[in-house]
Amino acid sequence: MTPGRPSIEIADLRRSYRMGTQVVAALDGVSFAVERGEYLAIVGRSGSGKTTLMNILGCMERPTGGSYRLEGDDVQGLADDALSRIRNRHIGFVFQSFALLPRSTALANVELPLVYRGIGRARRRAMALAALDRVGLADRVRHRPFELSGGQRQRVAIARALVGEPTLLLADEPTGNLDSSTEQEIMALFAELHEAGNTIILVTHEPTIASQCPRAIRLADGRIIGDGPGHRVAMDARPGELR
Repeated sequence: MTPGRPSIEIADLRRSYRMGTQVVAALDGVSFAVERGEYLAIVGRSGSGKTTLMNILGCMERPTGGSYRLEGDDVQGLADDALSRIRNRHIGFVFQSFALLPRSTALANVELPLVYRGIGRARRRAMALAALDRVGLADRVRHRPFELSGGQRQRVAIARALVGEPTLLLADEPTGNLDSSTEQEIMALFAELHEAGNTIILVTHEPTIASQCPRAIRLADGRIIGDGPGHRVAMDARPGELR
């Protein structure tokens, strides 16, 4: 970490794709910074550019232009193996579909990122057990995904994202497959993680979800059209606008 710098610095970020004879701009000059320990939503309707932005933040895709610095490092200038190391050591991912190994226990799923790091069995097991306890699943460590509810599966996914103590937690529509009461349980967990000092970026098309985040960046047509308190997103968006 570089003292005195934001965790994330995005400047004039652009990403375009060629579709036949046309060039489509998924991101068109996006700039913002994220402080360490900040909790924000990136919100927009389908096609707004939020998924592309998340992929770039997660080092899964390279921008066409502009710059992205994570903890002071120029990310897009790194080789593929260096990007893989950053993903494994500095970024925790939470997906809408949970992305759990169906035949593995909750404990084994949470251990997986530590296996890739080469951490010994005893230490990674202790770290995974601590992560599962942190999300309230200490009594479900031997259960497989099919033996867990949707909310419990998402908690396993969050524990897996947290187990390596990442610099950044990226959550892509983390409540999209959950009912309304379970959705609120997961959002309460994210709020707790934020209070504990985690840097969290949550990608969503739901203004009601974004409204629960202290800050929201609103995208449309690859550009930022709003950046401020999360509750403003729900107030400003018309019903169904972001769907």
